[in-house]
Amino acid sequence: MRDPITIAYCGPAALPGDLLTRWNIDPLVLAAIAGLAIVIASGRSANARTGWAAAILITAIFVSPLCALSSALFSARVLHHVLLIAAVAPLLALSFPMSKLPFPPIALLVGLHAIVLWVWHMPAPYQWGLASVPTYWLMQASLLGSAWLLWRAVLSSKTQAGSALVALVATIAQMGLLAALIVFAPRALYAVHFASTQAWGMSPLADQQLAGLLMWAPASLPYLGAGLWLAWSSLRPAGSVA
Repeated sequence: MRDPITIAYCGPAALPGDLLTRWNIDPLVLAAIAGLAIVIASGRSANARTGWAAAILITAIFVSPLCALSSALFSARVLHHVLLIAAVAPLLALSFPMSKLPFPPIALLVGLHAIVLWVWHMPAPYQWGLASVPTYWLMQASLLGSAWLLWRAVLSSKTQAGSALVALVATIAQMGLLAALIVFAPRALYAVHFASTQAWGMSPLADQQLAGLLMWAPASLPYLGAGLWLAWSSLRPAGSVA
């Protein structure tokens, strides 16, 4: 068996027998979630429902046993990232659109988010991102921040529907390409998980393939749903006139 590589955050790789006991009670994370809850409860969010949904998902990602499971399985880490960029980010964009901030060109935001996503899923940067607490949070903040900026622009009334749809299609395409490269890689690439997948009945390569499939199909659904909603919304006026 390969020696496990230390992961700085979320603790040692979870095992099937201890998963349900592996809750993360990091005071800083709990304080951040409590701060978000206070902001929402005080009425300072644009949409309280989406704000509470985001807070619940953040708790699931960083506090629940999913955190420890992501130390064991690359597929769990990818699920973690998918929830962050495709669920938490749009919910926060609806809750905190911050429309007074300038909107960079949406094509620039698509490119920025793509670069962040691809870099953090390259084997070497990925392992570096898990090697210390500061780099772990750099990974999380850059993924969430770039996704929030993109979703803020896509969901803004200031953005033309056509531009938003192109941005969503481009994001689905680049995520699908990255996922395909992960799925069809001939060997396991993420050494940080080599020693921890066997306990879950998977080889490192099978774990990696599952991760790619999660990024390929489920991750695209929120973008597809947003695109259909934008397309339907843009057609409503024409339908009502007719």
